[in-house]
Amino acid sequence: MYLVDASILIEAKNRYYAFDIAPGFWTWLEQGHQAGELISIDAVRDELLSGDDELPDWARDHPGFFLPVDQRTAQNFAPLSAWAARQDYRQDALNAFSSDQADFLLIARAAGHGDTVVTNELPSPNARKRVKIPDACAAMGVEYVDFFTVLRTTGAKLRFHGADGSTPAPAPLAPTIPGLD
Repeated sequence: MYLVDASILIEAKNRYYAFDIAPGFWTWLEQGHQAGELISIDAVRDELLSGDDELPDWARDHPGFFLPVDQRTAQNFAPLSAWAARQDYRQDALNAFSSDQADFLLIARAAGHGDTVVTNELPSPNARKRVKIPDACAAMGVEYVDFFTVLRTTGAKLRFHGADGSTPAPAPLAPTIPGLD
């Protein structure tokens, strides 16, 4: 199961897959959830609800996409906190990690359920100012991937349509170069 970080949804909405130009992306998320491939957690939903655009509406309209903390998640709180405390993070980084419920809970959930965390963050094992999701995942034995890996792994395909709903004809193939065909 892919466990989606808030930044994935926020960046999708702000950049590549805005609701007005890529509604199929949001349908794909719904279908992925229904197929048991994509989920997130209540703390991510709470982050999304603080916005003032279409994303909070989407989060409210898809409550099943976001799961609550359960016992298997809670069992990983102490080991995750202990790992972070043993690192050389600044105290404000440790405080932020434990108070940023979404990142902390995503990793605890993934560790408890064998989920794969989906984040576009990159590991930074020498960081001291912020606990990065990939570093905490590695410490807890949790797999993580970027979002484009999820798109490829699940077989997602983008299909563009004109304003009238028509599908553009494929571009003609370039002529071959004599002797190379």
